[in-house]
Amino acid sequence: MQLNNRYNKVFGRIPILGMIHLGGSNPVKRALEEIAIFEEEGVNGAIIENYYGSVDDVIKTLQETSRINPKVVIGVNILPNEFDRAFLLAHEYGADFIQLDYAAGRYSAGELDLRAYSSCKEKYPEIIVLGGVWPKYYHPVKGSDLEKDLQDGKSRAEAIVVTGAGTGKETPLNKIKKFREVIGDHPLVVGSGLTVENAYEQLLISNGAIVGTYFKRDGNTRNRVDNSRVRDFMTVVKKAREYQEK
Repeated sequence: MQLNNRYNKVFGRIPILGMIHLGGSNPVKRALEEIAIFEEEGVNGAIIENYYGSVDDVIKTLQETSRINPKVVIGVNILPNEFDRAFLLAHEYGADFIQLDYAAGRYSAGELDLRAYSSCKEKYPEIIVLGGVWPKYYHPVKGSDLEKDLQDGKSRAEAIVVTGAGTGKETPLNKIKKFREVIGDHPLVVGSGLTVENAYEQLLISNGAIVGTYFKRDGNTRNRVDNSRVRDFMTVVKKAREYQEK
């Protein structure tokens, strides 16, 4: 099955994936409460990430999601770009996908160990990868070629993630358009800075989004997910989906 077909089969049309930051004094309890909100408001999936919590918190949350089997699709992100652990945990606890900061490109902080990554992809073929290219917080080395890196990313990940300059920072529209131009109909996911104000325009160009900051009370990543903010956002998503179906 082609990469983009696998993405579409699992996620459907313009999926919204809520980020679970594992914050608070009881991160696992909060994570489960936030996943329940995502279910209630029609968010398609949740990415469990060690942003504030530990890898152990990720594991405990995955243990619970595998037990209760929520209606949302579950993903894993182990920072910073620890694809081997992410693949293993996703496989062990029945998650459908992983997110990586980068799946292609060379950065001042390093580059993908392609041999090890290819081994993981071969070992866990059922796990979908959402992989970034030239992502937030990573600086491409001198001489980097965006188009080449995007083509490499297409061969390694079921979807390419495009981001702004940082967590909660809007992804520039011209960057989204450039990524789309280069990767064609390969799935493209906007990975930072979506709001009710910019989501409609960006979702018409992309194939989904990862939303973290906007879903939190007052737009603060340390706060809990706010039902009303999720509901308002998903109203815009519905309009974008309806437009694409015309």
